[in-house]
Amino acid sequence: MSGGNLEAPRLRGMGLVSGWGRGLAVLPDDARAAATGREVIAAECPAFPGDRLRRATRECLLGVAAVEETVRDAGSAAASLAGERTALIYATAAAYGAANRAFIEGTGASTLHFPYTAPSAVPAEVAITFGITGPYVIFLGGGTATLSALWYAATLFAAGQCDRALVLAVETFAECADLYDRARRLVGRPLVEAAACAWLEPGTGEFTYATREAPAGPAPAPAGVRRRLGEAFACTPLVELGAARAGGGRSLDVHLNVIWRGTAAALRWKEAGAA
Repeated sequence: MSGGNLEAPRLRGMGLVSGWGRGLAVLPDDARAAATGREVIAAECPAFPGDRLRRATRECLLGVAAVEETVRDAGSAAASLAGERTALIYATAAAYGAANRAFIEGTGASTLHFPYTAPSAVPAEVAITFGITGPYVIFLGGGTATLSALWYAATLFAAGQCDRALVLAVETFAECADLYDRARRLVGRPLVEAAACAWLEPGTGEFTYATREAPAGPAPAPAGVRRRLGEAFACTPLVELGAARAGGGRSLDVHLNVIWRGTAAALRWKEAGAA
């Protein structure tokens, strides 16, 4: 087991772009029923003015859009993210799969596209768009990677290394849908493309993180946010955060529990002032 205790960050803003639309309110009551047999719920590709993002991949555009939604939810301006006092922490399990496949199979890719095969492509485009030059870390995996990212943000606050942190997760599936059919037992359905972002700032309260070997046996049936969202890998814990805040006011009080590839991770987050 690994983990520890730190002061709980404050969740200032939360943004979500998914195959269901923008925000938490558009999530269906039951993702499996709403999918009507579809294996993948693809997210609409956002459009941005100008030429800078003209060649960016879908996952990069979704990441930028999620940060924009987060800034809007926080009631701030995008310019406030610029500089070295903003950290950018990224988690994903699958969002570089499409670019890798296109490059390997030669489906219109060229040397111009090669940098997009790296997991760092999404946070790089986000950092450039918003002028972020602070601490920068990438976690690969499902929901456990996201819990690690949230914990890492708290360690940066404890060390005084930043004033705010964006924890961003992006997952895309449409271009590699057939590959997931080969491992149907390993992932739930429907696969829902999503980009979720949490804006964190230093705070106080209970913040405890731990990992251990996952117990044997089948995973529990989806419930709560997971039932509404569908399978969104690293994005799911951030959506759970947003739903917990929406249901309990602006002070967060939530337990997050994730199992991914043999590892179970748990995060207890209770902001000061939560009932």
